[in-house]
Order: sequence, then C-alpha cells, then structure tokens
Amino acid sequence: MERLRDAGVRVVPLKEPVDPADDHAIAAALRQASRDGAVVWLERGAAGRSPEPAAPKRAPTRRVAGAAGKIAGDAWRFIGRQLRGGSSLMIIPYIGFGNVTMLSVRGRVLDERAFRPQGLEDSGWRNLAALYQRLESDEVRGARVRASFNGVETETLTDRGGYFQFEIALPAPLERSGWHSVDLELPAPPGGAPVRAAAEVLVPPASARFGVISDIDDTVVWTNVTNKVNMALMLARLNPHTRRPFKGVAAFYRALHEGAAGNEANPVFYVSSSPWHLFEPLVEFMRLQGIPLGPLMLRELSVRSLIKPELARNHKLDKIESILRAYPDLKFVLIGDSGERDPEIYAEILRRHPQSVRVIYIRNVNPDPQRIEALDRLTEEVSNSGAQLVLAADSVAAASHAAAEGLIRVEALAQVRQDKRSGDE
Repeated sequence: MERLRDAGVRVVPLKEPVDPADDHAIAAALRQASRDGAVVWLERGAAGRSPEPAAPKRAPTRRVAGAAGKIAGDAWRFIGRQLRGGSSLMIIPYIGFGNVTMLSVRGRVLDERAFRPQGLEDSGWRNLAALYQRLESDEVRGARVRASFNGVETETLTDRGGYFQFEIALPAPLERSGWHSVDLELPAPPGGAPVRAAAEVLVPPASARFGVISDIDDTVVWTNVTNKVNMALMLARLNPHTRRPFKGVAAFYRALHEGAAGNEANPVFYVSSSPWHLFEPLVEFMRLQGIPLGPLMLRELSVRSLIKPELARNHKLDKIESILRAYPDLKFVLIGDSGERDPEIYAEILRRHPQSVRVIYIRNVNPDPQRIEALDRLTEEVSNSGAQLVLAADSVAAASHAAAEGLIRVEALAQVRQDKRSGDE
C-alpha cells in the first residue's frame, strides 16, 4: 500500500480493523470507505502478488474413472454436433451474444480433425500433442456458410483463416431472452451431405442489473502471460482437467451472475488475447470448474499478432466496445489484472464510455513500479467518471467490495471463502 502512495495513487484504507469473519461488518466498512474516494485497496494478510493456483491433486482411481466416462461422453457429443454426413469439413461454432433485435454469431470452418478427449491423467506429452493439433489446424478459406434463425437466413464466406461472422438483424423483437440456438450449415457439395452445427447465443434477460466483462489470462486462470516462454510451457503441460482457476474465482463469478437478488442472470463476457484455437479447451475448463459460461471473444493467431503487442490492446478495445454497443442501457463490471495492459485498456474504455462502467476490479499479479504508474493513470480516469477502482489481492477481497456495493449477496461471501479454501486443499 505504501508503494501505491509513493507512486501518487490515492488509497482509502479502512478506518478501523474489521473482524474478517463478519461478512456484514466487512460490507458496511467497505461501503463507507467507497464513499470517501474512488480507489479502494483490499488486502488480506501480506500484500503482494496474487499466488498462482496450487497444482491439482490426482483424484483416486474410482473418482477419476467415474468422471472420465461423463467427460468423454460430453466431449464426443460436442464433437458429434459439429460433424454431419461424410464431409471432411467441420464447423466450430463460438458462443455468441445479442439483444432482442440482433444476434452476433462467429465460428470457423476446418478440415475434420481426430479429436481425443483429454483427461486428468494425461501426461505432459499428450497435452503437448493436443495443443499442437489445435494450433496446427487446417482452416478452410472461401467456404460458404449459411445461418438460420426463426425463419431468417443469411450466407457469408469464410476468410483466409477459415473464420466467419454473422450480424443477424431480426425482423421482430425476440419474445424470449436467455440462450438461443442459431443453425449453421455448409451447403451440400455435389454428391455429398451438408455439414451442420448450432451456435449458442446469449440474450441477457430484463432481470439483469449489470454485465460483467472479464479477462481470462491471469484473471480467471493462471497463465503467466507476462512471460511468454513460461506461458507456452504451461499450456503444453496442462489441459482443461488439470488447470485450476485462481482460488475463489468460480464462486465470485457465480455470485456476480446471480446478483444481489440471487436470480438476476447478469451476463458474463470473456475478452482475451488467447487465440481462437483454445476456445474449446477454455469452454471445457469453465464447465468443469463451475464458472458461468458466456460469450468468449478471443483473437486470430498470426505472426503479426505475436510481434505487435498493440494488436492485442486494439483487439480487447474493439471487442469490449462491441459489447457496450449491444447493451447501451446496461452498466458493466470490468475485471482484469495488473500483469499486462488491462489498466490502460480499461482507462480508454472509461474515456470513451464513462456512463457504462460501474466498477473495475484489478487483480494484483505484478507489483512492478511501472504497473503502479499505470494504475495511477487509471485512478485519474476513474475519479472523473464516477466509477470505482478496486485493487484486490484475491477473489475474497473483490467479493467483499461487491457485497458492500450491492452487486452480490452478502451471504455469497461465505461461498467465495469456501471456494478459496477448497483451492488450498
């Protein structure tokens, strides 16, 4: 905290000690502190870098065998939905989003690949082979893709990376919110069968009081994104069943999704610089960990994107703005980390859309002085916008503030604590 003060960041500490076991006392204290200034630094124990998740323990053979059947079945059913007929092509639909008048759908067309479900007992070599298989995908350029929803049909061609995107304008407002399914099809070639798939699209309900936009790398799951070599080694060593989220993240995100009323169904969006090749493993990881599913916005992998970091920044800005445009009446909670460019990106979002941001949570993963300076700049933006900046060492600290602000139920704090303790076991 002293380092923040030395860097010129305005910090509002709690005026007096609070019993860490009393959730209502914590919420009341933070509510008062937030009225005194825009920035709140939340600490529990020693300050510093948020610890990475503990290495997962191997489950007993019976438990692994019991879960393996379900995991394998789910994985093959997912694959089966993509493959139809005898074509060598397949459609990979991504999770889309929309509102009552528009649906946004993305996906990719690839040559059929021999998928093998990954498991908890997979070796590092198997994980490396699976990662290589995804990165070395055979995209299909110029494929004609047809999208159909409620009688509306539209077509487009895949780009050079095999990607396609639809912005489907609806002739009449949707009568139902929630999850919708958009049918996708590659028209049948001569003598062949069509290839079909279905894209899931989220339309937030009227009960939603706010939305959540979250980074993934070093925010939801530890990736060591500031060290590209170590990040690559980690991705090659682990898979969706052996990776672990930061302690307490799953329960915190579930609490935000449920909201203070418990049934708000606040939408959660994920914007990351990870490549689209990792979409399926990320979705499987979230399902396994009980993290609320929502639209994922990743980016195309290219040599240019690797040597120009500013492209990742522009990618995140563009995707976040597309979300804000889709929901102009909804305020958003932004969640990121101090490791890379999230502070600068969120500062720019505040500059462009000051009325759309409710609160910003930054996970402390890098106490480097340059990051402190970035947080200082973000602080100035926050103070002028009416939003709040919360620098949190862990999910319990962020959840404590969220409860104080009426974003989640105070009772949900106990679940976040339990989730964090479970990660320590």
